[in-house]
Amino acid sequence: MGDGEPRVPTAIAVTSADMALPPQDERTLPAAVLQDVDRRPLEQVLAELQTLVDQHGHVIVVCSQAVPAGVERRLHTVRALLETDRIALFRPSLPPLGIAVLARQLRQLASCDLGPGVLASAGRLLTHYIHAGALLGSVARLDRVPVDLKAHARSWVPGSQFGVVAHPVPQLVKVGPEAALTGPEFGTSLLVAKGQLAPDWVTGTLAPSWRVQGLREAALPAESSHWWGTGRLTEFCAYLPDLSVLYQLVTSVRRSACHWCGIDVIGDRCVFCSATPPDYDGSGGNGSGGNGTGSARDRALGHRRDPALGRRRERRALTG
Repeated sequence: MGDGEPRVPTAIAVTSADMALPPQDERTLPAAVLQDVDRRPLEQVLAELQTLVDQHGHVIVVCSQAVPAGVERRLHTVRALLETDRIALFRPSLPPLGIAVLARQLRQLASCDLGPGVLASAGRLLTHYIHAGALLGSVARLDRVPVDLKAHARSWVPGSQFGVVAHPVPQLVKVGPEAALTGPEFGTSLLVAKGQLAPDWVTGTLAPSWRVQGLREAALPAESSHWWGTGRLTEFCAYLPDLSVLYQLVTSVRRSACHWCGIDVIGDRCVFCSATPPDYDGSGGNGSGGNGTGSARDRALGHRRDPALGRRRERRALTG
């Protein structure tokens, strides 16, 4: 895809082996698994990340917001000690199975002629096309999705089950004959990860109502029980499986050079140095000639433009 010069693929890293899903197609690159980064000696983790940077040029670490705080602290520490802008931490607000799916999509795209900045930015774009949720046996400890008192009360009734979508728009219904969750308006595949709850409603009711074009199973990530507040669950995620569609989505967005580190990006923030482009004339920025194309696409991606962008911001070590 594309006629760019051959390049060493950017490394896509995950923080546990169960977040490295099997390849979606023959072009899906393997994930770099940063196992137990908070428990292994710092020197080992430093050497591992340095080797990845040396071999691949850039590393994008995709991890869940449910990882232990020590994992994030260790990644910040390693990046600071290595004094490099070539490691990015991407932590979107997706449930763990959605994180694993997103990481695999980036592994698919890493085989294409996309620079590391564009590939890292693509993660923010592709989250908008992921529908992630779960079938839960209890919502008593669910704090990622709004739960009203009525649902909390029903959660104590034996045998109650709840269908929940956490992303892109929170939804919660008590499973019953009329229960339905709004799904994607485009063709997707559905990945199902069974926990301590039978997936019958997901595979027999939800999947047909969402008109999914394929259904696959995966192991439930270890972080899922913590994220959803219960082990009585089956997690699911609807996603775009086709590499050609993913590639077309990413390459249709205008690219620009990060004004801080110079790397090519899409959208309004560099995932490696976290710099946001200055907007001195209010025309959409980045010397686009004021044609509005960039700003329209930024709005489509849900990016909020800050009126203070004309002043260069202090960068952060790792992006959130």
